[in-house]
Amino acid sequence: MTRSSFSRLVTLVLLLCTTALGALGAPSALEERSVESLGKRYSPSSAPYFVEYFDEGTSGVTGAPPVSDVSGYNVFIIAFLLTEGAWDNAEGWASLTADERNTTKTDYNNAGIALMVSVFGSTDVPTSSGADPTDTANTMAAWAIEYGLDGVDVDYEDFDAFDAGTAEAWLVTFTTQLRNQLPAGDYIITHAPVAPWFSPTMWTNGGYIQVNTEVGDLIDWYNVQFYNQGSDEYTTCDGLLTNSSSTWPESALFQIISNGVDQGKLLIGKPATTGDANTGYMDASTLATCVEQAKDQGWDAGVMVWEYPDAGTSWITTVRADSWPVS
Repeated sequence: MTRSSFSRLVTLVLLLCTTALGALGAPSALEERSVESLGKRYSPSSAPYFVEYFDEGTSGVTGAPPVSDVSGYNVFIIAFLLTEGAWDNAEGWASLTADERNTTKTDYNNAGIALMVSVFGSTDVPTSSGADPTDTANTMAAWAIEYGLDGVDVDYEDFDAFDAGTAEAWLVTFTTQLRNQLPAGDYIITHAPVAPWFSPTMWTNGGYIQVNTEVGDLIDWYNVQFYNQGSDEYTTCDGLLTNSSSTWPESALFQIISNGVDQGKLLIGKPATTGDANTGYMDASTLATCVEQAKDQGWDAGVMVWEYPDAGTSWITTVRADSWPVS
């Protein structure tokens, strides 16, 4: 995924000058923090999950859009919380008053939509930059708790670390500590790996197959990015579901399932438009056909899209039309 560029330098200056999460030392989860009282956190009871991300600067929207704009989804993820602090719509969420956040959060949960924050994204490389996984997990969890969200999505995109074989151990430690701070049943934890990281033969220390083996029980589901991996990758139902190319072997949906990942945890992630990703786009009607085919084979995890406002209610209504129609 790609972090948008509307954040300004002044945001970073403000972040560095506060005691909120920042480059000069974020508070640990053990320090006293002001935690918003938002009642019980919300989570969809079971799959399928229909997930939309929000990173794009959108006129008139701060933090999260009106809940009426995202009907048809049951999870909405604001982005991004970085190791240096909150940016883009995560920063926008933090800038709201507690009452404003409370009102929005209540509206979302009453509509059956969990509201989460995504961490890292394409511009943050925590392993390669030397961030401690335990301290980072404590900081990210504390931010989600402080700002009253339902969970954390781990959009880890440190490609050099996977190439070097250092990503897996970092992610295992990070996820373990994140779950220690965000207990199952109270908070959602998801990951958003690119599909090739599930290829069982390409990564020195096992890629996401190994991550899943070690901490998959701590992860609620995977928002798998079946895009940005090449112009012809994952662009047909066969390539997406059954037979990935030799470039990224065994990384189609049912191939990942065959390699031991719970099919109920593997969401099909796609960009909303050609402008939302470099490659891997499918029009919504074609994707709907693929989703129906997967469902007919017993898969029921759901769909993820990058991003609002390009994908709103009309997009998810089309995608779900042949499988789980929006009522």
